[in-house]
Amino acid sequence: MDGVHLEFPALPSSREDAGDWMYPMRRAMQEILPGLYLGPYSAAMKSKLPILEENGITHIICVRQDIEANFIKANFQEKFRYLVLDIADNPVENIIRYFPVTKEFIDGCLENGGKVLLHGNAGISRSAALVIAYIMETFGVKYR
Repeated sequence: MDGVHLEFPALPSSREDAGDWMYPMRRAMQEILPGLYLGPYSAAMKSKLPILEENGITHIICVRQDIEANFIKANFQEKFRYLVLDIADNPVENIIRYFPVTKEFIDGCLENGGKVLLHGNAGISRSAALVIAYIMETFGVKYR
């Protein structure tokens, strides 16, 4: 790899009007990149359909483990395109193996002018890890 220089797109600049993140915002989806949202399952519940539509969401990635499938569901299969990933919420889960399909799904959505919500149960571990991996891979950002 000596002498190889990879070209990555620049990270989009942040919105000046976005304001600082505050703890009560954890229950709502947040736009991380243009068209890519991260949030908890509560952001994708049946009562939140108007908010999803107002924000132009077209795709949803639902991250859950098999025991969560009874209460974390793809609620709007007739309205949105879904990717459901069964990923255990534990420190030894090999989450990176789910990244290629996640990146392909997000890229396909964004390339076609859509917007995607990536959610888990709380939106702070598995789903956040996938968003971080997406940013690292897409923009060549190192973890540190």
